[in-house]
Amino acid sequence: MIAILIAAVTCLVMICSIFFFPHLRLGKRSIDTYWLVALAGALITVASGQVDLAAIGRALVADTSVNPLKILILFLSMTLISVFLDEVGFFHYLAHRTLAFANGHQFRLFAVLYLTVSLLTVFTSNDIIVLTFTPFICYLAKNEHISPTPYLIAEFVAANTMSMMFVIGNPTNIYIASSYGIDFFSYFKVMALPTLAASLTAFLVLCLLFHRSLRMPTHVEPESSKIKSKPLLVIGLADLVICTLLLVFSSYLDVEMWAVSLAAVTALFLLVGLYCLVRRESPEELKATLKRGPWQLVPFMLSMFVLVLSLSQVGVPEWIEADLGEGHPVFAYGVASFLSANLINNIPMSVLFCPVIGKLPVMSQLPAAYAAIVGSNLGAYLTPIGALAGIMWLSLLKNHGVKFRCLDFIRYGAAVALPALAAALFSLSLVL
Repeated sequence: MIAILIAAVTCLVMICSIFFFPHLRLGKRSIDTYWLVALAGALITVASGQVDLAAIGRALVADTSVNPLKILILFLSMTLISVFLDEVGFFHYLAHRTLAFANGHQFRLFAVLYLTVSLLTVFTSNDIIVLTFTPFICYLAKNEHISPTPYLIAEFVAANTMSMMFVIGNPTNIYIASSYGIDFFSYFKVMALPTLAASLTAFLVLCLLFHRSLRMPTHVEPESSKIKSKPLLVIGLADLVICTLLLVFSSYLDVEMWAVSLAAVTALFLLVGLYCLVRRESPEELKATLKRGPWQLVPFMLSMFVLVLSLSQVGVPEWIEADLGEGHPVFAYGVASFLSANLINNIPMSVLFCPVIGKLPVMSQLPAAYAAIVGSNLGAYLTPIGALAGIMWLSLLKNHGVKFRCLDFIRYGAAVALPALAAALFSLSLVL
């Protein structure tokens, strides 16, 4: 009971920190508090003897695909490649090209923005797209005197829906897929249809929600946007394309995905460093990339892994599996993961649900695993607690002076998330 109490209090304090004190200022630096709370909870768990230190050590050095360090390497490597592309101006350039294509029509801008964000998210990362496009949308709306709400919600929904398409789109995808030996191509074959069904459903719901405001004309004059360095852009895009192709065939090459991504980001840094050395330039883009890396994810994920490990040792996964009963694994675990992500965040939910799914009959494990992946992604836009992307998104809006309350997030999120979840789970049940 002590392990359960510590985990419950940690999650409760973490939720309060997200709503009431998301940042801690130390001089000129601002530190996110959610991972500090998670770290404190993990340290208390270890100090009170609620988790076996030997078990933690074995998990961190285990030569398995579900090793949390391997998962972190995979996600961080892919994220750093995306951040580098953003630093050379790739995403900013595409955002302005999108604006130019809209040619003053709000609905066209809305549709093209949704499509652009969707496509970019598939090959990069939902977090990076949110961080890149949100300031652009805020700036556009302020200068053109139009409501930013339709575009901000469309961006956030598209990013957190299309992140289901590839296994590398979200750390929750990576963790659950790795736990059940799902390779890149097998994952894509199953998740392509549910992702597209959820995306189309979400888009149609958004059109219904905002059709009045999108009828208003606007006279947007797109600014010129240039790539900072075309050679660096070529290096970055080539690295991303080659990495993605190698990830697709990694299972056939008998190479783990984390090794592929680590080799790709290492090659990127070496090639860019060599280019800057030859040109006698300072590698500013590399410095900025390292500075913007989501390093706070490391202590957060490892801390939540420790908390979930302590819960596993006292039999919590068995309790959850018993409570979910004998229902259809796709719908039971899809809905349960969707709701649970909004109680404890989608990353710890995924870590907790993996041993729960492992208690199911063998025939039900893969359907439940894919359903949990759906819930972990779509749960991101029900409440801000659902995913780290929601926390970052609200923080960006506040920094840009956009008034958007947590209640607004839930109101719009529920209207879109519930139909999208139904479409995704129904499609998933047809595929499996």
